[in-house]
Amino acid sequence: MARVELCAVFFSSSLLPSLLLLSLLSATDVVSAATAPLKFGINYGQIANNLPHPTQVSGLLQSFNVNRVKLYDADPAVLTAFAGTGVEFIVGNEDLHNLTDARKARAWVAQHVQPFLPATRVTCITVGNEVLSGKDTVAMQNLLPAMQAVYQALVDLGLGGQVNVSTAHSVNILASSYPPSAGAFREDLGQYIKPLLNFHAEVGSPFLINAYPFFAYKASPGSVSLPYVLFEPNPGVRDPNTNLTYDNMLYAQIDAVYAAMKAVGHTDVSVRISETGWPSKGDDDEVGATVANAAAYNGNLMKRIATGQGTPLKPDVPVDVFVFALFNEDMKPGPTSERNYGLFYPNGTPVYNLGFNGASFSPSPTFSSSSKPKITFPVAVVVLLAAFFF
Repeated sequence: MARVELCAVFFSSSLLPSLLLLSLLSATDVVSAATAPLKFGINYGQIANNLPHPTQVSGLLQSFNVNRVKLYDADPAVLTAFAGTGVEFIVGNEDLHNLTDARKARAWVAQHVQPFLPATRVTCITVGNEVLSGKDTVAMQNLLPAMQAVYQALVDLGLGGQVNVSTAHSVNILASSYPPSAGAFREDLGQYIKPLLNFHAEVGSPFLINAYPFFAYKASPGSVSLPYVLFEPNPGVRDPNTNLTYDNMLYAQIDAVYAAMKAVGHTDVSVRISETGWPSKGDDDEVGATVANAAAYNGNLMKRIATGQGTPLKPDVPVDVFVFALFNEDMKPGPTSERNYGLFYPNGTPVYNLGFNGASFSPSPTFSSSSKPKITFPVAVVVLLAAFFF
């Protein structure tokens, strides 16, 4: 996850996000929502020493009908735990040096992906993570060859029709993101991005972006509108070149990526948000990292995704999002916010208290093997994770 994001200066506002996202939903809505398939994915990070066993995570996600998960490796315990569930997985490998070797790439796919198919649905492999926004030029040079080697390994093993290959980028690969129609990739990355886009177009894989409006707000809270970044009501920002109006930063960033791709000759590659989220806690200088803002950002985003609405530039193309993250991860380095993006604490309780009382939803299994508490989930959390997704 990148910690600094490109942002445009938008109007300021002191409006506070509302936590009463779903107060008008009826009990019937809650029941039906709990059985509806969800239209978003979850990033399942594991940089922690207190997480539940993957079999318990499988039970939790199945209880909410979450059917898409993104891993940062190809953990066999996770892939085994989800066998037969129908959950669709993106798995990752960041060992670019070895993956450029065709024999090693094939050996990795044969060992870490092929044995789990078709019982576990692995549909994509991400090679590296935010490589082009880093400083390792050797990794940048190895990125595309590694992706090509992994893809060829899939083809050779007869998996080319089941599993695709991509890589996730920070939004910082953009030199310009405002207005969205002026989106452009950094010139110093052109030698890498153009061939990558050619690869995506050839194999039909999506261009993955990790986008965090939180960073824009944290960097300039006096000039970036909080309602604008939280999907709260606001006047919106008009793109003077297209006359399209944007009422949130994330969708503006997506369209800036589309504009940047078009500028280098590609209108044939889809954009997927592989990470986005908001921390519920941060250091003193991490303005905006609060429970209220995290609940508003993720709740409002999920509500928007549920409608099937696209961005202003592509209104008929539903936005595809993987929320970051499933759990708070206590061993992640960096500022406090890095350890507080989870929708859940490791013991299975929700991070966000949305103010609902009374009814509860109690999926099994129990998370803690020591204290063995019985986990209950407020109706609010069921609604947060499910009610938006008809």
